[in-house]
Amino acid sequence: MKIIDSHIHFSRISSFEDCAQRTSMVDYTEAGYQKETDANEVIHTICMGLAENTPAGFPDTSAQTPMGADIAEKLPSGMSLCLGINPHTLSERSLSKTEEQITSSAGRIVGIKIYAGYYHIDINNPVYEPVYKLAEKHDLTIAVHTGETYSARGLLKYSHPLNIDELAVTHPMLRIVACHMGVPWVIDACEVAVKNANVYLDISGMFTASADYISRQSSNPLLVDRYRQALAYLDNYDKVLYGTDWPLVPMEAYIDFCKKLIPPEAYDKVFYQNAIDVYRLVI
Repeated sequence: MKIIDSHIHFSRISSFEDCAQRTSMVDYTEAGYQKETDANEVIHTICMGLAENTPAGFPDTSAQTPMGADIAEKLPSGMSLCLGINPHTLSERSLSKTEEQITSSAGRIVGIKIYAGYYHIDINNPVYEPVYKLAEKHDLTIAVHTGETYSARGLLKYSHPLNIDELAVTHPMLRIVACHMGVPWVIDACEVAVKNANVYLDISGMFTASADYISRQSSNPLLVDRYRQALAYLDNYDKVLYGTDWPLVPMEAYIDFCKKLIPPEAYDKVFYQNAIDVYRLVI
């Protein structure tokens, strides 16, 4: 089965490197990425750009906008990019640099990532308005972090998926992905996607865990049924995109877990086609 992973990271973030070594037990290098994608028939990935200026600085308010990927000198073949936005370094100059990168990327920049909750600014704050206009101009998707924040310095009131409802209503031409399906507020996230035609969900980052932990949780009916209930309420697998949040989980175990949430007849849409449609990928 061909797979597109619609949510990974490929940046030198110290907390991600620590997670890879101590928790998820993955090789967070270019070689490790290539080995995992090859082994799991992941033919394309979408990287969420991120940066920190000082070790353990994420979410770093001094990080440059736009934020990209720096594990390797250039993006690996088969990887697209959502440029990360730090609202604290947004300016006419940084927006101009963002647009320059978009126009010179030959289509490899497919979206813009808003780190709601990590940065303590509401996604509906006017500071983001030039970013949304830029996305509309270049037909890019807006990916928004929703739900639990990996950093304890995040504020959950900014990452609750209900915040996306207002953004979707005021910007009906934007394609918006609620990353992580708002976990733990999965029903709320699905309601926002039910209500708004321009809102989609990715199912990345349900865990920060090793393969053994994911396997154990895959047998936990209380957890699995909670996610299935939310997706049943959504009742539209055209709106669901597979993703991992690698390196926070190993790819194989997470694929197996997500297969338990999705009916087999929707595998092609969720694991492959929807990412192409929502992010306008050229594979």
